Order: sequence, then C-alpha cells, then structure tokens
Amino acid sequence: MAILKRKDFGRGDSSPVETSEFIDLTQMNFDSDSSVGAKTLVKVAEIYRYEDLGKLTAHVFNGHMLILDYTALSGDQLSMKRITNELKLVARDVGGDVAGLGKNYFIVTPGGVKVDRNKIKGGF
Repeated sequence: MAILKRKDFGRGDSSPVETSEFIDLTQMNFDSDSSVGAKTLVKVAEIYRYEDLGKLTAHVFNGHMLILDYTALSGDQLSMKRITNELKLVARDVGGDVAGLGKNYFIVTPGGVKVDRNKIKGGF
C-alpha cells in the first residue's frame, strides 16, 4: 500500500491519501493509434548481423526514419564498415541523411529530412 500526499494549492493543506492501485503504463490501451494519420514514423531497431540490414533499410525506402542500435556489432570493424557504407548508399538513394547518435546509434532519414549535426546545449 502506498501513501501519497495530496497538496491543495493555495490552501497550504496537505493530507495523506492511501491507495493500493498503481497504473502500469505498458498495459494502457488507447482508443486510437497515434500513428494512424502520420506519414512518417520513427522506427527503432537493433542489428545483430550485416545481413539484417536489408529488412531494416526497407523502412527508410518506405519514407520512415530509422534509429539503428548497433551495440552488438560495435566490436566488429569489418561489419561496421560495411553497415556504414550501406547506410550512406541508402541515404543517398532516398535523398535523406545518415548520422551517428551517441555511442552506438545511427539515424537514417528519408528524403526531405536532414540531420542537424550541431548540438543544442542547455543554459547553465
């Protein structure tokens, strides 16, 4: 059983409220799928071998963005070179862009979408 504090703003009154119900967001169902009206989706994928790249890049050819996690292959220099070259070709073919995100991710975009390589930094 969890105890949550209710705070009424403006009154300064706070009284504990007991509840035994939690909401599991993974079990939430929504009436409408938010991707129904979207023309471009952001797809997230993991790659474990070079041969899987064909299935993954098909999403880019269909006009979607692909965020590709290559953590499993990051130690294999030959596979990484082949994957990087293939992603550059895909981006060129569709008129899109490809860039590294962080340590183990690539983003590949469809035509008309470019990746800005300048980081936006927050103020101190």
